[in-house]
Amino acid sequence: MNNIVLRAETIHKSFNLGPSPVNILKGISLSAEQGELLSICGPSGAGKSTLLNVLGGLSKPSFGKVFMDGIDIYALSDRDLSKLRGKKIGTVFQFYNLLSDFTALENVIIPAMIQGVNGRGKAKELLSDLGLKDRFNHKPGELSGGEQQRVALARALVNEPDILLADEPTGNLDMENTDILFRLIENINRTRGQAIIIVTHNMELARRTKRVVEIVDGCVVKS
Repeated sequence: MNNIVLRAETIHKSFNLGPSPVNILKGISLSAEQGELLSICGPSGAGKSTLLNVLGGLSKPSFGKVFMDGIDIYALSDRDLSKLRGKKIGTVFQFYNLLSDFTALENVIIPAMIQGVNGRGKAKELLSDLGLKDRFNHKPGELSGGEQQRVALARALVNEPDILLADEPTGNLDMENTDILFRLIENINRTRGQAIIIVTHNMELARRTKRVVEIVDGCVVKS
C-alpha cells in the first residue's frame, strides 16, 4: 500500500486585495507519497507558491484540508502546528533566507536548536555531503549564490523531515549551479527518502522529477 505523507483536498485560497476577494487557488487536490519527487509548475501568477505555503502549514486555506500522516494540520492549534512544521517539513526558499550574522554551520543548526536538539554533528554531515566542508565558518556574504542555496538545503534537512518543499530553489542560480543543486536534490531523494515537492517554472527541470503537477489559473490541469 502506498504511504501518502501529504494530502491536500479541495484547496481554495482567496485574498482580500480590494472591494472583492481575489481567488488564487480554486479547488486543488493532490497527494505526495514517501520518497516521491514531484514538481509543481505553471506560469507566473498561477498560484504555485501560494499552494506550497498552504501545503507547508504557512497559510491556512480559505476552504479545504491538508493532511500530514493523516493529521488535519489546520485543525491544530498554532503551537502544535508550529511543532509539526519543525519536525515534519523542511523548506527551501528562492532567496535563501539565511541569517547574515551567522556562519553557514550556525544557520543550519538553528532549526535543530528550536526543536531542542543538538544538531551540530548532523549539520556538519549535511554541509560536507553538499560539498561545503570548507565553508562551515563562512557567513552568507562570503558565499556564492550556489553555496548559499546549498546551505539553505542543509538547513531544511537538519531535522530529517518527512517532506521537503522547495520554492523556485534554482530561480537565482546560473545554469551550472542549477544543475549542481538539482543533482543534489535528486540524490537526497534517492538516499534519504523524503517526499520532495519543487515549485518551478523551469519545465526542463520539472521533467526530471517523477511526476509533474501543472497549475494554470489556480487549477490543476495535469497531474
